[in-house]
Amino acid sequence: MKQSEIKDLSVAELQEKLSQTQKTYNDLKMAHSLSPIENPLQIRTVRRAVARIATEISKRELQ
Repeated sequence: MKQSEIKDLSVAELQEKLSQTQKTYNDLKMAHSLSPIENPLQIRTVRRAVARIATEISKRELQ
């Protein structure tokens, strides 16, 4: 998910997207620990998406 897409979402949508993305990240980590997944770089991409969303939420809370 790109930063421009994140900025267009409301706070409620960001919270929902964050929970979905964190679930995806945890599922990928679990799948990779059981047997190596085909594209391990996908874990990095999802982890960074979680960080982007969390950063945008905290930035809006400070304003």
